Amino acid sequence: MSIFKRLRFPVEIILVCVRWYCKYGITYRDLSEMMQERGVEVDASTIFRWMQRYAPELEKRIRWYQGYRSSSWRVDETYVKVGGEWKYLFRRRQAWPVDRLHAAGPP
Repeated sequence: MSIFKRLRFPVEIILVCVRWYCKYGITYRDLSEMMQERGVEVDASTIFRWMQRYAPELEKRIRWYQGYRSSSWRVDETYVKVGGEWKYLFRRRQAWPVDRLHAAGPP
């Protein structure tokens, strides 16, 4: 059973609005203006209702594809000599997917 039944707007429009709002964090009014620039007359309150209705359902459906993410993280730190200067280097490690090197200024 589809959650997109008896709608005034095409499903693609609704999904684009929900995705852009969730991914980029823009306001409902800005999103409404962006859709008007693309030829779709939609009110900000309509986008708000779409978010209330479809965002939780879409989040449940895509959660499985995103994989496991742990809330724990660790920091490895050391000093290395680069170009004759000592630099503080640390590596922030999350369980998944972030593993990056970060260089800071002198100690």
